[in-house]
Amino acid sequence: MVAGRARLGIVLVGALLVSGCAPTDSVESLPADVTVELMQLRSDVAGRTAQVRVHNDSDEDLQVTSVVVEDPRFDGPALRDKDSLITAGRTVDLRFQLPAVECAPGAGMPTVTIDYELDGTTRTAQADLVDTLGFVPRLHDRECLRERVADVVALEWTSFEPSPSGAPAMLTLGLTPTGADGTASLDSIRTTNLLKFTVDGDNNLELGADVAGTDDPSSVEVPLVPWRCDPHAVQEDKRGTVFTVDVSVDGKSGPIEVAASQDLRGDVLTWVATWCGFAEGG
Repeated sequence: MVAGRARLGIVLVGALLVSGCAPTDSVESLPADVTVELMQLRSDVAGRTAQVRVHNDSDEDLQVTSVVVEDPRFDGPALRDKDSLITAGRTVDLRFQLPAVECAPGAGMPTVTIDYELDGTTRTAQADLVDTLGFVPRLHDRECLRERVADVVALEWTSFEPSPSGAPAMLTLGLTPTGADGTASLDSIRTTNLLKFTVDGDNNLELGADVAGTDDPSSVEVPLVPWRCDPHAVQEDKRGTVFTVDVSVDGKSGPIEVAASQDLRGDVLTWVATWCGFAEGG
């Protein structure tokens, strides 16, 4: 399957005879000395992408024409439909978009299918996909938990009130119940790499809020101060306004992410620069 913040190692190795055979539609193994691993770099997380890393340790160039990863825990195949030349002795990362999760998955092993050309011959290779680091179950659990919470209450950062330097600003988390049965518990909000909740502390913000699907809309005021005041923290920010909320619903607990909109993100980053004294003209 595809994946998330750490690397997934899967090695698919098999023998393939390539001695001028005619093109075939049969599914085979990968050529000898060609291995594949599935991984996700930190830079892939925000865009929800992953990569198939192909190691071509053979003496032949390999022209990959498509890669398909299938797993019953996702609602369809992950497809990269793009030609990529992997010359002999080279390793190439093939990035693709992850499909949405399927929260009521059927049975079946994850598989990877690769279409490629070797010595002018078109081949298709398929193998079971082994998730050695267990990334896919964690991704699946996290995203299905988020869907179940959304069935009960919609969470959205709705407004931001900046503050003068030395005082906390205020970010508002809107809670909009859906009218459905059930209750979701919002346990805490974690600090980000850019923001925390008190000037002198670094603890998570405890909420302890239970929200029923039939409740009236409400909101939670979240105080914010910058973690530190070096300009590159703002200039290089990618995840500073993506907040992790610890939740519980239907007897299951875990973290979900609630990201600020692009407009609110811009407001927060501008405030950090002003609060810290390095804003343009500040």
